[in-house]
Amino acid sequence: MPRTAELLAHDPDALSAVAAPTLAVRVSQYLVAEIQRGRLRPGQRLPGTRALAAELGVERDTVVRAVDAMRAEGWLTSRARAGTFVAAELPVVSVRKPRTTRVAVPERAAFSRPTLPALGIESIPKGAIYLGGGVPDVRLVPREALARAHRRILRNSPRTRLDYGDPRGDVSLRRALATLLREERGLAVGDDGLLVTHGSQHAIDLVARVLVRPGDRVVVEDPGYPPIRDTFRLAGASLVPVPVDARGLDVAALAKVCARGPVRLVYVTPHHHYPTMAVMAPERRAALLALAKTHRFAIVEDDYDHEFHFGGRPVLPLASADAHGSVIYVGSLSKMLAPGLRLGFVVPPRELLEELVRVRFASDRQGDHAKEAAVASLIDDGELARHVRRARRVYLSRREVLVEELRRALGDRIAVEPPSGGLAVWAGVEGDVEALRDRARARGVMFFVGRDFTFDHRSIPYARFGFGSLDEKEIARAVRLVGGASRGRAPRAR
Repeated sequence: MPRTAELLAHDPDALSAVAAPTLAVRVSQYLVAEIQRGRLRPGQRLPGTRALAAELGVERDTVVRAVDAMRAEGWLTSRARAGTFVAAELPVVSVRKPRTTRVAVPERAAFSRPTLPALGIESIPKGAIYLGGGVPDVRLVPREALARAHRRILRNSPRTRLDYGDPRGDVSLRRALATLLREERGLAVGDDGLLVTHGSQHAIDLVARVLVRPGDRVVVEDPGYPPIRDTFRLAGASLVPVPVDARGLDVAALAKVCARGPVRLVYVTPHHHYPTMAVMAPERRAALLALAKTHRFAIVEDDYDHEFHFGGRPVLPLASADAHGSVIYVGSLSKMLAPGLRLGFVVPPRELLEELVRVRFASDRQGDHAKEAAVASLIDDGELARHVRRARRVYLSRREVLVEELRRALGDRIAVEPPSGGLAVWAGVEGDVEALRDRARARGVMFFVGRDFTFDHRSIPYARFGFGSLDEKEIARAVRLVGGASRGRAPRAR
């Protein structure tokens, strides 16, 4: 019988012809093929790894990894002081293709299920210019800095960041967020007083699971953010709309709601109301906190875009003035960085935190600690603060362009003023605003109108235009298309 080395050396180009993702896998697949075709036989001794590496023209470490893999799969065996041999009993490898199933996935379930409440899912037509809901421009994200931080975390601490960890979130991000909240938002919180979540929506869902029971009355803003209504509906809440005007939530109307029966929770966006961008007046903030203390309801404060305030300093959160434990403060890194990172946080009264952690553990276990640590490093070294300052200047310029272009395109039909903050404008529109929206969508531009946000889907003569995700040229082009839609002109060929 020829020596093993001679068998392996029969074709010097055979190894390079094997397609595999790494060289070690290529070597193992090559040797398995030699065994399957009978050139290497059961019980036959292989050369040592040094000799085998020399015959195959690869590094010895590559052969060691290949042999270890083949040993684990049952192709090879090793005996002390004797060497490595082709296994006497080879693994059974099926070469038959699995039969194609003839049973299609059933359309209907064979089991009963509860009826879900009607849920609204935002849909963006493919190829449309999204002049919608105030999202950031992911092109501005410091991607290289984030990628370097992520690689560094995975390289230097893979065990602690890739294993199961604290469901509250990676401690480095909790520590960084606590510092940010103390220094910039007036919240006296430590790293053990907050929970990192997959965005603000996830945080509010956890709050709803802990606090709301079927039939509980939950107050929401009208107009307001539709997905949050869905979150509370899924928890079984009975929703009660309270109007919002230019001074924020109408707290006098809320007091009348409280007089008619107990309220479990009030959801508010006081810094930049969604969708109108109104900032809640100071006296209403104080009245809301007093009302919560009297009627013992929770306030969920969603501070979703605190950093992007253009007129002076941002208003401090309600939570910074809460001395009685009424406010559950929710924030997000989506506007600061990118929505796709899915990073948010919740700062509840201490007593509630452990309950939120237990529910999070039961439903989601934990977040992505490696990603969280990478973002923490961006905060710690000042990269996030620099990014926010740069982005704020960019967004301020885009806000001015949007307002100017809207006035030019729609003239007397639109009443629009630059908002003090946020990434969208709320504009009064004369005439049939829904028809304008539909004609604009036919021209490839999507934006939202008042009816999309009202509690009962009633029509109100307003539209919301976002400027964050588009640059100045893209904004101008989108608004020109809206202007053409307002005059009923046929869209130009692209």
